[in-house]
Amino acid sequence: MARYDFASDNVAGAMPEVLEALGRFNGGSEPSYGDDAVSVRAADLIRGLLDVDAEIWFAGSGTAGNALTVAALAAPHEAVIAHEHSHLATDETGAPGLFGAGVGITGLGGASGRIDPAALARVLDQEESSHAQPPAALSVTQATEFGAVYAEATLAALIGSAKAKGLKVHLDGARLANAVAAGFDPKAVGRLGVDVLVLGGTKAGSTPTEAIVLIDKPLGRRFGARLKHAGQLTSKARFLAAPWIGMLETGAWSARAAHANAMAARLAAAMPFPITHPVQANGVFVRMDEPTLSRLRDAGWFVYRFIDGSVRFMCSWATTAEAVDTLAAELARLA
Repeated sequence: MARYDFASDNVAGAMPEVLEALGRFNGGSEPSYGDDAVSVRAADLIRGLLDVDAEIWFAGSGTAGNALTVAALAAPHEAVIAHEHSHLATDETGAPGLFGAGVGITGLGGASGRIDPAALARVLDQEESSHAQPPAALSVTQATEFGAVYAEATLAALIGSAKAKGLKVHLDGARLANAVAAGFDPKAVGRLGVDVLVLGGTKAGSTPTEAIVLIDKPLGRRFGARLKHAGQLTSKARFLAAPWIGMLETGAWSARAAHANAMAARLAAAMPFPITHPVQANGVFVRMDEPTLSRLRDAGWFVYRFIDGSVRFMCSWATTAEAVDTLAAELARLA
C-alpha cells in the first residue's frame, strides 16, 4: 500500500488542539452564519495575531478564499499580477476568473516562487491599452509554492511598487504558519499594506478552514452576500471558526508549523538528490529523473512531480522523525 506521508501537507489529519476545540464548542445552540460567539472569538484571535483591525470571514477552502477575494479586488476587465507558479495562477481551475466574471491573471517569473522585482516593474510601467486587462491588484504568496520565504523588506519593496501605481494587494497565506515559524513576523502583514489575506488553516493542521482577513474594511461591503453566492457562507460557521481558537489560543498554529519545517530540514540534510530550492519552510524539492521516481513509488512512497519539474516532498505537523529517516534510507538506496 502506498504511503502518502510526504505527498502534501494536507494529507495528515487534524492536530489535537483542533479536535479539542471542535469538541469543546460542539454543544448547545448558537446563531448561524457567523453570528455565533465562537466565530467572534476566533476573529478576535486572528486580529490579535496580525495586529490589524480587520473584518474576518471563514471559508472551507483556499481556492474559495483566493477566488472570492480576487473578485473583490479586480473588475472583470482587469487583472491580478501573481507569480506564474502561484496557486492562484496554476491550481485554482479558473475559479478567480469565474467568480471575478473574467478577471485575468498576469503571471510573472522569479526564483523559487518569489516575484522578480524587475519583472513587476516592467508590468507596472507598461502603458495601458484598451486591448489588454490592466493590473488592479498584486498577489504574493508567503511561504511560496516552492517553500521559499520572502523577507519583510523584499515584500515591502514589491508591495510599495504596486501601491504606488494604485494597486490593491492580496496575500495568499496558505502556508503563512510555516513562514512565521521560519521567522516572518505575522504583524508585518498590516505594516506592509496588505489589503486582504487568506490565512491558511487546513495546511497548518486543521480540519478544512481558511480565514479571509479583510484589512481594507470597505472590501467587506456585501462580502457575506459574495460568500453566499459562491456557496461558502456556512450555516454552522462555528465549525469553521472553532479550529482557529484551538490553534491560536495554544500557539499550535505556528508551533506545529515549526515542527513541519524542522522535519523538512532533517530530510534535506539526508537528501542524496540535488535540492532545487531553498529549504526555508516545510517543503524539499529535488532533481530526480522519471525512472528513479517510478522506483520510489514502486517502493511504496507517493510524491508529486511539481510544476517546475522537480520532485516535491512536503512535511506536515504530523510528520515524524522516524518517517523522515525511513524515507531517507530508501532515497539513499535508490541514489
